Amino acid sequence: MRRRSTTAIAILAMAVVVSSAVAQTPTPAAPSAPANLVLADPNLSPAGVRAMAANCAGCHGTNGKSAGGAISGLAGMDREYFAEQMRLFRAGRRESTVMRQIARGFSEAEFAALGAFFAAQKK
Repeated sequence: MRRRSTTAIAILAMAVVVSSAVAQTPTPAAPSAPANLVLADPNLSPAGVRAMAANCAGCHGTNGKSAGGAISGLAGMDREYFAEQMRLFRAGRRESTVMRQIARGFSEAEFAALGAFFAAQKK
C-alpha cells in the first residue's frame, strides 16, 4: 500500500512540474508579413474575370442577372458606375451588410475588369 501511495505522489509531483514548465513557456508570436510582400497579379484573363464574377452570382444572379428581390442585378450596369460603387463600399461610404468586406478584397484593376464584364451582359 505504501509503495502505491509513493508512486502516486511521484506521478503527481511530475505532473505539477510539467504543467508549471508548460505554463512558463512563452507563446511564440505570430509571424508578421515581410515589409516587401508582393501579391500575385490578379487573373484578368477572360476566364479569370468570369471566375471573379461567379462569386457575385449568389446574391446578384448568374452573370449579374438578378432574379428580382431586394438585391439588384449587375448585368448591363455602366462599368464606371460599378467601379465607383465598389470604391464606396470599400471605403465604407456606402451602406451595406457584406459588400464592404467583399469590396476590400478587390483591386482597382479588378473593379474595372468586373465593371466591363457586367456592362457587357444583357439585362
